[in-house]
This record gives sequence, structure tokens and C-alpha cells, in this order.
Amino acid sequence: MDANASPAAVKPQKKPAIHPDWWSKTLAGAVLGLTLAFAVCGLFAWWGPGGISAPNKVQFVMWMITPLWLVIFSLVYLFRTGMLAVLWLLAANLLAYLLLWISRGMPVLLSLS
Repeated sequence: MDANASPAAVKPQKKPAIHPDWWSKTLAGAVLGLTLAFAVCGLFAWWGPGGISAPNKVQFVMWMITPLWLVIFSLVYLFRTGMLAVLWLLAANLLAYLLLWISRGMPVLLSLS
């Protein structure tokens, strides 16, 4: 800053109202967070108490999706960048759906041996 310039003459620079990463983090939380919540609830349905055929478990698993999704959705803003959020949630989705695929096929694999 010039020593002769008065403080009133210096205009503060405007910061962007919304950080650009917020859009990618929001989309990652909305889409990948929801799919991750579906997979985790599916894993609970298969591995939880009573297995997949437990009575009244369907209702509990259905109501478990929304709180789990909202937790993931709120935690996505703790990532440094939107790309990191997308990559981590994508990796978590791949792992969760792989475990779900294995757990759904496990009774078939066990009956073959």
C-alpha cells in the first residue's frame, strides 16, 4: 500500500459469495452420499440382527436411510476440496457396494461348497 494513499481510497476486494467448491461438495453429498446411505443400510439389512428375513426390519432400515444420508451430507463440507469429497465418497461407495454384493452372494457361495 502506498504511504501517501488514504485508507478511504483503498477499496476492499470483494470475496465470492459462494466458494466454488461448495457446488461440487453439495453434489457429492447429495448424489454419492445418498447412494452410500443406501449401501450401508443394505449392509445392515443383510448383516444386522436376524438377517435379511427379520420381521419388521424393513421399516427400520427404511427410516435409517435419511439420518445416515444427512450425516454424510453434512460431513462432506469438511473436505478441503470438492474433488477430494467426490473421490472419497466414490471410493466408499465402491467398497460398500462390493461388500453388499459379496454379502448377497455369500449364501449362494456357501450352499455350493
